[in-house]
Amino acid sequence: MLRVAEHWSGTDTGLQRRANEDSLLVRSPLFVVADGMGGAQAGEVASRMAVETFSAGLRDGADPEASLTEQVGEANARINRFSHERPEHAGMGTTITAVYVGEREVSVAHVGDSRAYCLRDDELLRLTDDHSLVDELIRQGRLTPEEAEEHPQRSVITRALGPEASVEVDVSSIRGRPGDVYLLCSDGLTTMLAEPQLRELLLANPSLRDAGESLIAAANAAGGKDNVTVVLLRLEDVSAPLGEDGHATMTALAPVVAGEPATSGRAQPEPERGAPGAVTPRLPRRPNAAPSPRARKRLRRAARRLRAPLIALVAIGALAAGAYLALQSVFFIGTNQRGLVTVFRGVPYELPAGIKLYSAYYVSGVSASTLQPARRQALLDHAWRSESDAATLVRELELGQLGGG
Repeated sequence: MLRVAEHWSGTDTGLQRRANEDSLLVRSPLFVVADGMGGAQAGEVASRMAVETFSAGLRDGADPEASLTEQVGEANARINRFSHERPEHAGMGTTITAVYVGEREVSVAHVGDSRAYCLRDDELLRLTDDHSLVDELIRQGRLTPEEAEEHPQRSVITRALGPEASVEVDVSSIRGRPGDVYLLCSDGLTTMLAEPQLRELLLANPSLRDAGESLIAAANAAGGKDNVTVVLLRLEDVSAPLGEDGHATMTALAPVVAGEPATSGRAQPEPERGAPGAVTPRLPRRPNAAPSPRARKRLRRAARRLRAPLIALVAIGALAAGAYLALQSVFFIGTNQRGLVTVFRGVPYELPAGIKLYSAYYVSGVSASTLQPARRQALLDHAWRSESDAATLVRELELGQLGGG
Protein backbone atom coordinates (compact mmCIF):
# COMPACT_ATOMS: atom_id res chain seq x y z
CA MET A 1 0.00 0.00 0.00
CA LEU A 2 1.28 3.46 -0.90
CA ARG A 3 1.28 6.57 1.20
CA VAL A 4 2.88 10.02 1.12
CA ALA A 5 6.20 9.76 2.99
CA GLU A 6 6.91 13.50 2.92
CA HIS A 7 5.85 16.65 1.11
CA TRP A 8 6.86 20.29 0.68
CA SER A 9 5.08 23.33 -0.75
CA GLY A 10 5.96 26.92 -1.48
CA THR A 11 4.75 29.90 -3.49
CA ASP A 12 6.48 33.09 -4.60
CA THR A 13 5.15 36.31 -6.13
CA GLY A 14 8.03 36.44 -8.62
CA LEU A 15 9.93 39.51 -9.72
CA GLN A 16 7.41 41.22 -11.98
CA ARG A 17 4.06 40.79 -10.20
CA ARG A 18 2.89 42.78 -7.20
CA ALA A 19 0.26 40.26 -6.04
CA ASN A 20 0.23 36.48 -5.95
CA GLU A 21 -2.74 34.98 -7.80
CA ASP A 22 -1.71 31.38 -7.09
CA SER A 23 -3.32 29.26 -4.37
CA LEU A 24 -2.51 25.80 -3.09
CA LEU A 25 -3.93 23.13 -0.82
CA VAL A 26 -1.72 20.57 0.91
CA ARG A 27 -3.83 18.09 2.83
CA SER A 28 -2.19 14.69 2.34
CA PRO A 29 -3.09 12.55 0.45
CA LEU A 30 -4.72 15.40 -1.56
CA PHE A 31 -2.70 18.20 -3.17
CA VAL A 32 -4.04 21.07 -5.30
CA VAL A 33 -2.48 24.00 -7.21
CA ALA A 34 -4.54 26.78 -8.84
CA ASP A 35 -3.39 29.82 -10.84
CA GLY A 36 -5.99 32.59 -10.99
CA MET A 37 -6.63 35.17 -13.69
CA GLY A 38 -8.72 38.33 -13.92
CA GLY A 39 -8.37 41.99 -12.95
CA ALA A 40 -9.05 43.74 -9.65
CA GLN A 41 -7.69 40.84 -7.59
CA ALA A 42 -10.27 38.54 -9.17
CA GLY A 43 -7.59 35.96 -9.93
CA GLU A 44 -6.69 35.58 -6.26
CA VAL A 45 -10.37 35.13 -5.41
CA ALA A 46 -10.93 32.52 -8.14
CA SER A 47 -7.90 30.40 -7.25
CA ARG A 48 -8.72 30.55 -3.54
CA MET A 49 -12.34 29.48 -4.19
CA ALA A 50 -11.07 26.58 -6.30
CA VAL A 51 -8.76 25.12 -3.65
CA GLU A 52 -11.29 25.73 -0.85
CA THR A 53 -13.70 23.41 -2.68
CA PHE A 54 -11.25 20.58 -1.95
CA SER A 55 -10.71 21.48 1.71
CA ALA A 56 -12.90 18.64 2.98
CA GLY A 57 -10.96 16.06 0.97
CA LEU A 58 -12.52 13.21 -1.01
CA ARG A 59 -15.45 11.23 0.28
CA ASP A 60 -14.53 7.96 2.00
CA GLY A 61 -14.90 5.05 -0.38
CA ALA A 62 -15.50 7.26 -3.42
CA ASP A 63 -13.80 6.53 -6.74
CA PRO A 64 -10.91 9.05 -6.83
CA GLU A 65 -11.30 10.00 -10.49
CA ALA A 66 -15.04 10.49 -10.20
CA SER A 67 -14.70 12.42 -6.95
CA LEU A 68 -11.98 14.71 -8.31
CA THR A 69 -14.04 15.40 -11.43
CA GLU A 70 -17.09 16.18 -9.30
CA GLN A 71 -15.21 18.63 -7.08
CA VAL A 72 -13.59 20.41 -10.03
CA GLY A 73 -17.08 20.83 -11.50
CA GLU A 74 -18.34 22.18 -8.19
CA ALA A 75 -15.47 24.67 -8.04
CA ASN A 76 -16.22 25.78 -11.59
CA ALA A 77 -19.90 26.35 -10.78
CA ARG A 78 -19.06 28.37 -7.64
CA ILE A 79 -16.62 30.63 -9.48
CA ASN A 80 -18.94 31.10 -12.45
CA ARG A 81 -21.87 31.97 -10.19
CA PHE A 82 -19.75 34.35 -8.11
CA SER A 83 -18.45 36.21 -11.19
CA HIS A 84 -21.98 36.74 -12.51
CA GLU A 85 -23.19 38.11 -9.16
CA ARG A 86 -20.36 40.67 -8.91
CA PRO A 87 -19.63 42.74 -12.03
CA GLU A 88 -16.18 43.72 -10.73
CA HIS A 89 -15.20 40.04 -10.92
CA ALA A 90 -16.70 39.34 -14.32
CA GLY A 91 -14.56 37.02 -16.44
CA MET A 92 -12.42 35.77 -13.58
CA GLY A 93 -11.10 32.23 -13.74
CA THR A 94 -8.39 29.86 -12.62
CA THR A 95 -6.48 26.80 -13.64
CA ILE A 96 -6.46 23.77 -11.37
CA THR A 97 -4.38 20.63 -10.99
CA ALA A 98 -5.26 18.17 -8.23
CA VAL A 99 -3.42 14.99 -7.26
CA TYR A 100 -4.80 12.29 -4.96
CA VAL A 101 -2.63 9.42 -3.69
CA GLY A 102 -4.59 6.21 -3.24
CA GLU A 103 -3.47 2.82 -1.95
CA ARG A 104 -2.04 1.79 -5.32
CA GLU A 105 -2.78 4.54 -7.83
CA VAL A 106 -2.19 8.27 -8.12
CA SER A 107 -5.10 10.15 -9.70
CA VAL A 108 -4.80 13.53 -11.42
CA ALA A 109 -7.54 16.02 -12.37
CA HIS A 110 -6.55 18.96 -14.51
CA VAL A 111 -7.90 22.09 -16.23
CA GLY A 112 -5.64 24.81 -17.67
CA ASP A 113 -1.85 25.01 -17.85
CA SER A 114 -0.72 24.27 -14.31
CA ARG A 115 1.12 20.96 -14.54
CA ALA A 116 1.79 17.67 -12.76
CA TYR A 117 4.96 15.61 -13.21
CA CYS A 118 6.32 12.33 -11.85
CA LEU A 119 10.04 11.78 -11.32
CA ARG A 120 10.59 8.02 -11.60
CA ASP A 121 13.85 6.14 -12.19
CA ASP A 122 15.57 9.49 -12.80
CA GLU A 123 13.15 10.31 -15.63
CA LEU A 124 10.65 13.18 -15.52
CA LEU A 125 7.21 12.13 -16.78
CA ARG A 126 4.67 14.80 -17.63
CA LEU A 127 1.19 13.77 -16.48
CA THR A 128 -0.90 16.64 -17.88
CA ASP A 129 -1.43 18.40 -21.21
CA ASP A 130 -1.67 22.18 -21.19
CA HIS A 131 -5.03 23.57 -22.23
CA SER A 132 -3.36 26.46 -24.01
CA LEU A 133 -3.37 27.86 -27.51
CA VAL A 134 0.25 26.95 -28.29
CA ASP A 135 -0.11 23.40 -26.95
CA GLU A 136 -3.18 22.88 -29.08
CA LEU A 137 -1.17 24.06 -32.10
CA ILE A 138 1.69 21.70 -31.15
CA ARG A 139 -0.71 18.74 -30.89
CA GLN A 140 -2.11 19.65 -34.32
CA GLY A 141 1.42 19.76 -35.77
CA ARG A 142 1.13 23.44 -36.67
CA LEU A 143 3.78 24.56 -34.20
CA THR A 144 7.02 23.06 -32.90
CA PRO A 145 7.89 23.08 -29.18
CA GLU A 146 10.77 25.44 -29.96
CA GLU A 147 8.46 27.85 -31.78
CA ALA A 148 5.97 27.66 -28.91
CA GLU A 149 8.56 28.96 -26.44
CA GLU A 150 8.72 32.28 -28.31
CA HIS A 151 5.09 32.47 -29.44
CA PRO A 152 3.48 35.82 -28.43
CA GLN A 153 0.27 34.06 -27.35
CA ARG A 154 1.81 31.23 -25.36
CA SER A 155 0.09 32.45 -22.17
CA VAL A 156 -3.41 32.22 -23.69
CA ILE A 157 -5.27 29.26 -22.20
CA THR A 158 -8.20 27.54 -23.88
CA ARG A 159 -9.83 26.00 -20.81
CA ALA A 160 -10.25 27.28 -17.23
CA LEU A 161 -12.59 27.19 -14.25
CA GLY A 162 -15.13 30.02 -14.11
CA PRO A 163 -15.74 31.52 -17.55
CA GLU A 164 -18.37 28.92 -18.53
CA ALA A 165 -21.15 27.23 -16.56
CA SER A 166 -19.56 23.83 -17.16
CA VAL A 167 -16.02 22.69 -17.90
CA GLU A 168 -14.38 19.60 -19.34
CA VAL A 169 -11.96 17.99 -16.88
CA ASP A 170 -8.98 15.84 -17.87
CA VAL A 171 -8.64 13.03 -15.34
CA SER A 172 -6.32 10.03 -15.28
CA SER A 173 -4.58 7.62 -12.92
CA ILE A 174 -1.19 5.94 -12.94
CA ARG A 175 0.17 3.08 -10.87
CA GLY A 176 2.31 4.60 -8.14
CA ARG A 177 5.68 3.25 -7.07
CA PRO A 178 7.69 3.66 -3.87
CA GLY A 179 10.20 6.45 -4.34
CA ASP A 180 8.12 8.34 -6.92
CA VAL A 181 8.38 12.12 -6.56
CA TYR A 182 5.41 14.15 -7.83
CA LEU A 183 5.64 17.82 -8.78
CA LEU A 184 2.62 20.13 -9.08
CA CYS A 185 3.34 23.65 -10.29
CA SER A 186 1.85 26.77 -11.80
CA ASP A 187 3.06 27.99 -15.20
CA GLY A 188 5.25 30.57 -13.48
CA LEU A 189 7.72 27.70 -13.10
CA THR A 190 7.36 25.99 -16.47
CA THR A 191 7.48 29.19 -18.56
CA MET A 192 10.81 30.06 -16.91
CA LEU A 193 12.43 26.61 -16.82
CA ALA A 194 12.46 23.90 -19.48
CA GLU A 195 11.69 20.31 -18.48
CA PRO A 196 15.37 19.20 -18.61
CA GLN A 197 16.12 21.92 -16.05
CA LEU A 198 13.29 20.74 -13.81
CA ARG A 199 14.65 17.19 -13.94
CA GLU A 200 18.20 18.33 -13.25
CA LEU A 201 17.20 20.34 -10.17
CA LEU A 202 15.04 17.53 -8.79
CA LEU A 203 17.84 14.99 -9.20
CA ALA A 204 20.43 17.33 -7.71
CA ASN A 205 18.37 17.92 -4.56
CA PRO A 206 17.19 14.72 -2.82
CA SER A 207 15.60 16.82 -0.05
CA LEU A 208 12.16 17.99 -1.16
CA ARG A 209 12.64 21.31 0.65
CA ASP A 210 15.95 21.92 -1.11
CA ALA A 211 14.45 20.88 -4.45
CA GLY A 212 11.44 23.18 -4.04
CA GLU A 213 13.52 26.16 -2.94
CA SER A 214 15.92 25.57 -5.86
CA LEU A 215 13.09 25.42 -8.40
CA ILE A 216 11.59 28.71 -7.21
CA ALA A 217 14.98 30.41 -7.03
CA ALA A 218 15.86 29.23 -10.55
CA ALA A 219 12.54 30.53 -11.95
CA ASN A 220 13.23 33.93 -10.42
CA ALA A 221 16.82 33.88 -11.65
CA ALA A 222 15.46 33.27 -15.16
CA GLY A 223 13.30 36.40 -14.93
CA GLY A 224 10.50 35.59 -12.49
CA LYS A 225 7.85 36.92 -14.84
CA ASP A 226 4.93 35.27 -13.03
CA ASN A 227 3.92 33.87 -9.65
CA VAL A 228 5.60 30.53 -8.95
CA THR A 229 3.97 27.76 -6.91
CA VAL A 230 5.58 24.37 -6.28
CA VAL A 231 4.23 21.31 -4.46
CA LEU A 232 6.42 18.21 -4.08
CA LEU A 233 5.58 14.84 -2.57
CA ARG A 234 7.39 11.51 -2.27
CA LEU A 235 5.73 8.08 -2.01
CA GLU A 236 6.66 5.09 0.12
CA ASP A 237 5.34 1.54 0.44
CA VAL A 238 3.87 0.49 3.77
CA SER A 239 2.82 -3.03 2.70
CA ALA A 240 3.89 -6.20 4.54
CA PRO A 241 7.29 -7.59 3.38
CA LEU A 242 7.04 -10.02 0.49
CA GLY A 243 8.60 -13.45 0.16
CA GLU A 244 10.23 -14.90 -2.94
CA ASP A 245 6.85 -16.02 -4.27
CA GLY A 246 5.51 -12.44 -4.09
CA HIS A 247 3.19 -13.17 -1.16
CA ALA A 248 3.35 -11.62 2.25
CA THR A 249 5.71 -13.62 4.48
CA MET A 250 4.37 -15.31 7.63
CA THR A 251 6.18 -17.19 10.38
CA ALA A 252 5.17 -20.89 10.33
CA LEU A 253 3.95 -22.30 13.65
CA ALA A 254 4.02 -26.03 14.41
CA PRO A 255 0.59 -27.42 15.35
CA VAL A 256 0.07 -27.97 19.05
CA VAL A 257 -2.54 -30.29 20.60
CA ALA A 258 -3.79 -29.10 23.93
CA GLY A 259 -1.60 -30.47 26.73
CA GLU A 260 0.97 -32.08 24.37
CA PRO A 261 4.22 -30.72 22.95
CA ALA A 262 4.49 -30.26 19.20
CA THR A 263 6.70 -32.77 17.35
CA SER A 264 8.28 -32.85 13.96
CA GLY A 265 9.06 -35.81 11.72
CA ARG A 266 7.58 -39.30 11.99
CA ALA A 267 5.72 -40.08 15.20
CA GLN A 268 7.53 -42.62 17.45
CA PRO A 269 5.59 -45.34 19.34
CA GLU A 270 5.62 -45.09 23.10
CA PRO A 271 7.50 -47.91 24.92
CA GLU A 272 5.31 -50.12 27.05
CA ARG A 273 5.29 -49.48 30.79
CA GLY A 274 8.05 -51.51 32.42
CA ALA A 275 9.89 -52.15 29.14
CA PRO A 276 13.56 -51.14 28.80
CA GLY A 277 13.82 -47.44 28.18
CA ALA A 278 10.33 -46.80 29.45
CA VAL A 279 9.93 -43.87 31.83
CA THR A 280 7.21 -43.89 34.43
CA PRO A 281 5.60 -40.46 34.25
CA ARG A 282 5.34 -38.46 37.40
CA LEU A 283 2.57 -36.05 38.08
CA PRO A 284 3.79 -32.53 38.76
CA ARG A 285 3.59 -31.33 42.31
CA ARG A 286 0.57 -29.17 42.86
CA PRO A 287 1.61 -25.73 43.97
CA ASN A 288 0.15 -24.21 47.10
CA ALA A 289 -3.17 -22.54 46.49
CA ALA A 290 -1.91 -19.24 47.89
CA PRO A 291 1.58 -17.79 48.48
CA SER A 292 3.02 -17.95 51.95
CA PRO A 293 2.87 -14.86 54.24
CA ARG A 294 6.58 -14.25 53.59
CA ALA A 295 6.06 -14.38 49.81
CA ARG A 296 3.11 -12.00 50.06
CA LYS A 297 5.27 -9.58 52.04
CA ARG A 298 7.99 -9.67 49.35
CA LEU A 299 5.41 -9.03 46.64
CA ARG A 300 4.02 -6.02 48.51
CA ARG A 301 7.52 -4.55 48.91
CA ALA A 302 8.23 -5.03 45.19
CA ALA A 303 4.92 -3.39 44.27
CA ARG A 304 5.71 -0.39 46.48
CA ARG A 305 9.13 0.00 44.86
CA LEU A 306 7.61 -0.06 41.34
CA ARG A 307 4.70 2.26 42.11
CA ALA A 308 6.64 5.53 42.10
CA PRO A 309 8.53 4.88 38.79
CA LEU A 310 5.30 3.80 37.08
CA ILE A 311 3.48 6.92 38.25
CA ALA A 312 6.39 9.05 37.03
CA LEU A 313 6.37 7.35 33.61
CA VAL A 314 2.62 7.87 33.22
CA ALA A 315 2.99 11.53 34.21
CA ILE A 316 5.86 12.07 31.76
CA GLY A 317 3.85 10.41 28.98
CA ALA A 318 0.84 12.59 29.71
CA LEU A 319 2.98 15.74 29.73
CA ALA A 320 4.66 14.76 26.45
CA ALA A 321 1.30 14.08 24.81
CA GLY A 322 -0.08 17.37 26.09
CA ALA A 323 2.98 19.28 24.86
CA TYR A 324 2.72 17.71 21.42
CA LEU A 325 -0.97 18.56 21.11
CA ALA A 326 -0.26 22.11 22.28
CA LEU A 327 2.46 22.56 19.65
CA GLN A 328 0.10 21.31 16.93
CA SER A 329 -2.52 23.93 17.80
CA VAL A 330 -0.27 27.02 18.03
CA PHE A 331 0.94 29.09 15.07
CA PHE A 332 3.06 32.19 14.57
CA ILE A 333 4.16 34.35 11.63
CA GLY A 334 7.81 34.85 10.70
CA THR A 335 10.08 34.58 7.67
CA ASN A 336 11.82 31.62 6.07
CA GLN A 337 15.43 31.48 4.85
CA ARG A 338 14.49 33.35 1.66
CA GLY A 339 12.85 36.16 3.60
CA LEU A 340 9.29 35.20 2.62
CA VAL A 341 6.49 35.75 5.13
CA THR A 342 5.70 32.28 6.49
CA VAL A 343 3.15 30.73 8.85
CA PHE A 344 4.87 28.33 11.27
CA ARG A 345 3.22 25.62 13.36
CA GLY A 346 4.57 25.37 16.93
CA VAL A 347 6.40 27.87 19.12
CA PRO A 348 9.41 30.01 18.09
CA TYR A 349 11.98 28.23 20.23
CA GLU A 350 14.87 25.88 19.66
CA LEU A 351 16.14 23.21 22.06
CA PRO A 352 19.78 22.23 22.47
CA ALA A 353 21.25 20.19 19.60
CA GLY A 354 19.23 22.28 17.13
CA ILE A 355 15.85 20.67 17.84
CA LYS A 356 13.22 23.10 16.57
CA LEU A 357 9.83 23.33 18.23
CA TYR A 358 8.25 24.62 15.02
CA SER A 359 7.91 23.78 11.33
CA ALA A 360 6.88 25.73 8.25
CA TYR A 361 3.11 25.41 7.67
CA TYR A 362 2.50 27.84 4.79
CA VAL A 363 4.96 29.94 2.76
CA SER A 364 3.44 33.07 1.27
CA GLY A 365 4.57 34.82 -1.87
CA VAL A 366 5.34 38.10 -0.04
CA SER A 367 8.89 39.10 0.79
CA ALA A 368 9.24 40.76 4.19
CA SER A 369 11.51 43.37 2.61
CA THR A 370 8.50 44.82 0.72
CA LEU A 371 6.59 45.61 3.92
CA GLN A 372 6.54 48.98 5.59
CA PRO A 373 8.69 48.94 8.78
CA ALA A 374 5.72 49.38 11.12
CA ARG A 375 3.73 46.66 9.35
CA ARG A 376 6.72 44.31 9.33
CA GLN A 377 7.33 44.79 13.05
CA ALA A 378 3.66 44.23 13.94
CA LEU A 379 3.20 41.19 11.70
CA LEU A 380 6.48 39.38 12.36
CA ASP A 381 6.36 39.62 16.15
CA HIS A 382 6.27 35.80 16.61
CA ALA A 383 3.10 36.15 18.69
CA TRP A 384 1.21 32.90 19.21
CA ARG A 385 -1.93 32.76 17.07
CA SER A 386 -4.64 30.34 16.03
CA GLU A 387 -4.46 28.74 12.60
CA SER A 388 -7.38 30.81 11.28
CA ASP A 389 -5.93 34.07 12.64
CA ALA A 390 -2.50 33.47 11.10
CA ALA A 391 -3.98 32.30 7.79
CA THR A 392 -6.30 35.32 7.57
CA LEU A 393 -3.48 37.79 8.21
CA VAL A 394 -1.20 36.25 5.59
CA ARG A 395 -4.01 35.95 3.05
CA GLU A 396 -4.92 39.64 3.52
CA LEU A 397 -1.25 40.48 3.12
CA GLU A 398 -1.05 38.51 -0.17
CA LEU A 399 -4.17 40.30 -1.41
CA GLY A 400 -2.67 43.70 -0.59
CA GLN A 401 -5.23 44.44 2.13
CA LEU A 402 -2.70 45.07 4.92
CA GLY A 403 -0.80 47.93 3.38
CA GLY A 404 2.28 45.97 2.38
CA GLY A 405 3.95 49.16 1.10
